[in-house]
Amino acid sequence: MATLTVWKYDTTDGAEEAVKNLEELVQQDLIVLEDAATVRWEVGKKKPKTQQLTSTKGLGAMSGTFWGMLFGLIFFVPLLGAAVGAAAGALSGSLTDVGIDDAFINKVRDQVTPGTSALFLMTSDAVIDKVREAMRGHEGELIFTNLSSEQEAALREVFAE
Repeated sequence: MATLTVWKYDTTDGAEEAVKNLEELVQQDLIVLEDAATVRWEVGKKKPKTQQLTSTKGLGAMSGTFWGMLFGLIFFVPLLGAAVGAAAGALSGSLTDVGIDDAFINKVRDQVTPGTSALFLMTSDAVIDKVREAMRGHEGELIFTNLSSEQEAALREVFAE
């Protein structure tokens, strides 16, 4: 089963530090990383800075469109100008169909604020207890949504390039 997880950190560099732990988890086969992205929101900035961690050319990587649209919905980051506003309603419905609902989006929006950072992961075959234990040292807060295989396939289809 695929899992979308969001780890929120109370510092702007917490997510980047947690990436090092993530790399160790992948090497130890405790998690299969499909794709990942970080959000860093500096104090005084109107919007966060986002970065996709895995290559979009890699097997299994989500498209940059997925992260861009998800972050657009969560943080109101303008992505494609007026086209985003017109597509937001349809997109929101598609995300709900694949397990990402308004409650998830609102929770992330409320918690990832200026002065914080977040690590967004799309994983499969994770040993959640081991992952949680490995991430504890970074004092992050875990918010996660489990996605079934069908939901993951639908999600990939929604954001296929």
